[in-house]
Amino acid sequence: MKEYLQRLANRESFSEEEMQEAVGIMLNDEQISDSEIAAFLVALKTKGETVDEISGLVKAIRLNTIGFRRSYSNVMDNCGTGGDGSSSFNVSTTSAFVIAGCGITVAKHGNRSISSKTGSADVLEQLGVELSMPTQLAEELLEEIGIAFLFAPHVHPRLKKVMKVRRELQIPTIFNFIGPLTNPVDLDSQLLGINRRDYLEVFAEVLNKLGRKRALVLNGAGKLDEASLEGENHLIFLQDGVMNKMTLHPEEVGLPSFPNSAIKGGDSKRNAEILLQVLKGEEGAYRDTVLLNAGLAIFTSGIASTIPSGINIAKESIDSGAAYEKLVKLVEKSRVTKQEVI
Repeated sequence: MKEYLQRLANRESFSEEEMQEAVGIMLNDEQISDSEIAAFLVALKTKGETVDEISGLVKAIRLNTIGFRRSYSNVMDNCGTGGDGSSSFNVSTTSAFVIAGCGITVAKHGNRSISSKTGSADVLEQLGVELSMPTQLAEELLEEIGIAFLFAPHVHPRLKKVMKVRRELQIPTIFNFIGPLTNPVDLDSQLLGINRRDYLEVFAEVLNKLGRKRALVLNGAGKLDEASLEGENHLIFLQDGVMNKMTLHPEEVGLPSFPNSAIKGGDSKRNAEILLQVLKGEEGAYRDTVLLNAGLAIFTSGIASTIPSGINIAKESIDSGAAYEKLVKLVEKSRVTKQEVI
């Protein structure tokens, strides 16, 4: 590790393979100190992370995770990096059930709140979903009902020490952005929201290196890490190694405009209420935001040939009750006692 720290101090960049080796040491060498981990993260941030370094970091984490042995047809994840400061409700978590409701397998990877009031794990736990389910059960859920929640601390136990350092640093590092990339399931497609517009191309290139067949990286109006109804959204669509930049205003796809303040959330109880309202068909800014994000994900998966058709499929998933049924089944199958919430 000393050699890698010295190279970072000299502002040298690593190859993907070198980064994999450095992170492998960090995760597996019990002699590595908190101060060495902190020095590595801060030096990497100061130098600026390259595409090869990010992809090497992600691959090292995935090599050290709890493995998922089965393969699935058309499996995807939809997740944002967080950190946009908007205090919005759990858009991607709500959207995940809508996506699953139209027949796409969703391996929803997430964590408790770090930079916001309520993370995906917090709201799902409030609804009664068991977070620390065995890998075998998660695999069965993906096969049987088409959606499972993969709780990051449970599937990445070797990251515990790094996460402790990250919280103590109290400054953003690369670990604030790579969470959605470390899904232990081999994904076919991915919708990734980020709060940094200048990182769009970088993360599209990383997703390509990680083998995504189709992916959409977006930064919403107001710099949200979700697609926003407030105005122009910036996107990069990746398909078979080819990247296309685009912008999207909600009115271009038949949705109304709302300010970002209209999708404010609250604590886990409040955000669970909003999620249920959307899945049960209540109209308004929350629903339309989910329709936009779920529609983009459905398009990204390849089920829909256009974004407007993806939004229409999302509407049907909600209005038919299919999205809500996915939530009910996930609660039941994950062996939870809080079913009274629903």
